[in-house]
Amino acid sequence: MLLLALDTATPAVTVALHDGRDVIASSSQVDARRHGELLLPAIDRVLAETGLRLDAVTGIVAGIGPGPYTGLRVGLMTADTFGLALGVPVHGVCTLDGLAYAADLEGPFVVATDARRKEVYWARYADSRTRVTDPAVDRPADIAEQVGGLPAVGAGALLCPDTFPKAHEPEHVSAAALARLAAEKLAAGEELPAPRPLYLRRPDAQVPKNYKVVTPK
Repeated sequence: MLLLALDTATPAVTVALHDGRDVIASSSQVDARRHGELLLPAIDRVLAETGLRLDAVTGIVAGIGPGPYTGLRVGLMTADTFGLALGVPVHGVCTLDGLAYAADLEGPFVVATDARRKEVYWARYADSRTRVTDPAVDRPADIAEQVGGLPAVGAGALLCPDTFPKAHEPEHVSAAALARLAAEKLAAGEELPAPRPLYLRRPDAQVPKNYKVVTPK
C-alpha cells in the first residue's frame, strides 16, 4: 500500500504519503489564497523526500470538506485526475474527521473550521473516530447551546472563544492524519466513500440578478 493523501478544504495545503504502516513524508503550508499554486509542488516534495515516483502510489485519499468552493475543488480535482491517470482508487474522507482523529481526544467534543461569513463548519464527536452529527454550517451563536462546555478543536473554534471556551489545537487538518485514518479504515475492511465535495452552501461568487447575456446578431 502507498497512499497519497491531500486536503485543500481549509487554508492549509497539506499532503502526505502512507506506506501501509505509517506516514513516511508530509508537507503542510497555510495560505488560503494559493491552493492551486502550492498543491502540486507539495506532492512533488513528499515524493522526492521518499525517493518514490508517482506511479508507485496505489490509492489516493482526498479531504472532502466541508470547505469553501474554490479551495476544496482544487484538491478534489487533483485527486480525481491522479486516480484516473494512475488507474487507482480515490477515497474520500471528511476533513472534520481528519481533525478529530488528529486531536485524539476521549469523550465528547466538537470540531469546527472557519467557514467565513462569521460562520463555522462543525460536527460533534463521541471520540476521535466516531462522528455523531452530520457536518453543518452555522453561526457560532446559533449552536452555543448544543456545543457549550465541550472541548473543541479547529480554526473555527479558536476564532470563537465565547462559543468554544475550551478550544485548542490542531487548528487545521493535516494530510498525515487523513492518511492514517484512511489506512486504518481500509485495513479494517471498511469501504471509504467516493470523493464527493461537502460544500454545504453555494459558492461566494454569484451571477448578478440583472445580468444580461449579450450575443452578436
